[in-house]
Amino acid sequence: MDFRVVNLDSPLFSTLQHMIDLADDGDKSSHAPTSSYVRDAKAMAATPADVKEYPNSYVFIIDMPGLKSGDIKVQVEDDNVLVISGERKREEEKEGAKYVRMERRVGKLMRKFSLPENANTDAISAVCQDGVLTVTVQKLPPPEPKKPKTIEVKIG
Repeated sequence: MDFRVVNLDSPLFSTLQHMIDLADDGDKSSHAPTSSYVRDAKAMAATPADVKEYPNSYVFIIDMPGLKSGDIKVQVEDDNVLVISGERKREEEKEGAKYVRMERRVGKLMRKFSLPENANTDAISAVCQDGVLTVTVQKLPPPEPKKPKTIEVKIG
């Protein structure tokens, strides 16, 4: 089998995607996915992540190359969906310089995770170091086992 790498971030592909987006804007009656949905799906597929479970927390480790902490958003949607996103923009071309090859990924980075019921969405921390984002979600303490309730039996 011959596997070929398709560079979806090439200038040619970006131009074609832009043309498709413009064509899609005219026909809103279609049941096809919106261009923003397709872009988000591509971003999620291209953003690698590791998830670890510890006794007291869940840890999400996501590569965010070239982004500063101010360029990254960490949010909780719908009470249990952790959304991590950012966007890496192409560098401004300097006068006299032109790209000979463009392989580094630019564009939107995004991941969504459904959090388990025992995730404490009020205790989430995020740290970005050397292009790696670590998001820690603390676990809620296990519920106390219900003790039997004693009812006093009265006479007569």
